Amino acid sequence: MKLLLKAVTIASAIVATPVLATSWTLTPEGSHLAYGTIKKDSVGEVNSFTGLSGHVTPEGKAEIEIDLSSVETNIDIRNERMIEHVFRKAGSASLTAEFDMAEVSGLGVGETTTVYADAVLSLVGTNVSFEAEMFVARLSETQVMVSTNDMVFISTEDAGVNAGVDKLMELASLPGITRTVPVTARLIFDMDGEQAAVDPAPVAVAAVTGDVKAGKKVFRKCSACHKLDQDRHTVGPSLHGIIGASAGQVDGFRYSAPLKESGIVWTTETLTAFLSDPRGTIPGNKMQFPGLKKDEDITNLLAYLQSEAQG
Repeated sequence: MKLLLKAVTIASAIVATPVLATSWTLTPEGSHLAYGTIKKDSVGEVNSFTGLSGHVTPEGKAEIEIDLSSVETNIDIRNERMIEHVFRKAGSASLTAEFDMAEVSGLGVGETTTVYADAVLSLVGTNVSFEAEMFVARLSETQVMVSTNDMVFISTEDAGVNAGVDKLMELASLPGITRTVPVTARLIFDMDGEQAAVDPAPVAVAAVTGDVKAGKKVFRKCSACHKLDQDRHTVGPSLHGIIGASAGQVDGFRYSAPLKESGIVWTTETLTAFLSDPRGTIPGNKMQFPGLKKDEDITNLLAYLQSEAQG
């Protein structure tokens, strides 16, 4: 949970530049906060919260609220018991933090970094401080994604919910439930206000240094679903003029919502990130290809795509 806040913290930082500071709002769609439990020493379960909200100010002050009544354990009676006994009908938990925006303010669209952050989780009257390493990716001029780089473990004793866990064990006749909880978070933030409505400046497309002939061979892996002819869509959209274009905006092809709403501009940096891990870069998109694992293949492919666009 605390991760969530940290993420927020970093998210704002990454998006804000020294000359273009603004506030950012957490977007529930695409954001995800989950935690795991183990009962009977061997049965693992993943639970989550669907109600997330929050913002980050231009000064780097972050506040995130977790709706505890939105806990989802996939079993209704267990949801009710969590709300009543573990969260004690508290309604919400909060995450607050302050951070140095300069640490990540230089990220451009498609660039990523990892940052350590501190945050405080306030849950049922108990404050718990945490530190975590966060992975930050600038998806577009107006959107960033922040996620936990590794799992973070929260002690139920430190969080003040041990008595509630004891009650769950009693009600479910369980011999044991782990008292250390792994937490992961993926948070999406959108720019607030008028700046978000301003059209981004044209993207300057730098020349790609790569082997065009080798890239043409790599493209064979793509050609089953994509063509380079303009407006020729098959399983996937045409890749004609892809470098410098906005993701999910070509007419005549039905894109997935995550891709269409990503706000990403296809620079060499964003394409490199996407081609190496399509599902991880834009969670929920429909592309089935697992990604190219060799950096050299990606560079050569981009050189080929650029050469075709200029040809």
